[in-house]
Amino acid sequence: MSEDLAQIPEETPEEQLYERRSFVVDKGQEPFRIDKWIQMHLEGATRNKVQRGIESGFLTVNGKVVKSNYKIKPGDEILMMSLINPEHTELKPENIPLNIVYEDDAVMVLNKPPNMVVHPGVGNFTGTLLNGVAYHLLQQNPDLDEETLPRFGLVHRIDKNTTGLIVLAKTGDAAAHLAKQFFNHTVQRRYVALVWGDVAEDEGTIVAHIARHRQYRKMFDAYPEGETGKHAITHYKVLERFNYVTLVECVLETGRTHQIRVHMKHIGHTLFNDWEYGGDKILKGTIYTKYKQFVDNCFELCPRCALHARTLGFIHPVTKKEMFFESPLPQDMESVINKWRNYITK
Repeated sequence: MSEDLAQIPEETPEEQLYERRSFVVDKGQEPFRIDKWIQMHLEGATRNKVQRGIESGFLTVNGKVVKSNYKIKPGDEILMMSLINPEHTELKPENIPLNIVYEDDAVMVLNKPPNMVVHPGVGNFTGTLLNGVAYHLLQQNPDLDEETLPRFGLVHRIDKNTTGLIVLAKTGDAAAHLAKQFFNHTVQRRYVALVWGDVAEDEGTIVAHIARHRQYRKMFDAYPEGETGKHAITHYKVLERFNYVTLVECVLETGRTHQIRVHMKHIGHTLFNDWEYGGDKILKGTIYTKYKQFVDNCFELCPRCALHARTLGFIHPVTKKEMFFESPLPQDMESVINKWRNYITK
């Protein structure tokens, strides 16, 4: 790293697709165009990509958006956002039906169904939400590509088996604006989850770092002592109790991969039918055969982790008005909840 560069480490919420990098220009730095300076200090950065990022507002100096010809000065604080481990695979547009809740020239809000991966990756190159988004946007603007709109506007993601609301940007400016809101924790997100056990407190807060599981690398684990992983906070509130399972609402203060699933398991309440974390087994209840059959029927009704992104609120990148959306529980979760509701009243 060059001597004229001091980089300040930033937290990178893994659920989000952009990372934030902060730099302070050294006292001995001569005036220099910022696009050239950034290109010199970021590995793999091209002049064209840097300029596009600056034009779209992905870079600020001392809190203000600048042009590519801005001359940096000693002490300037530079904040830049860039894609985290961007996929180098070609994004193939596919005519996949999308449940569009809202759309205008800047943003689109989708209601994601279960069993759909959000974006292409190893083992899932087609059939993802983003394949459908790319097709949809290209019908509106055939000249659109990943140079002008990286990853076709995706700024956050939810798990394959989680249903509910997700927002995407349709312009570079909108993507930069939304990414900043996620970093500043101003995006409102409320999830509904069915968890095993009778949650003791009516509401509470879980504070525990999250990192990859030491033994099972595809899973994540909670590290309450903070000795490893990234800071994570989840607020929860009980919505309804069914003796052996509980319906809860979770509000994310941070956005980590599998955060709700890991945090609820950490306090002894694994999500219902979450096979990756052991929720596809009977964790609470009786030993009777009829109860086992009842639970198996519930698993069949909702053959996935019972988690739904119910609400989403953000500031519109163009109008600056507060936008708020709510998605009703999907049929599979609604059916299971009703089944438990009937079971405890018998």
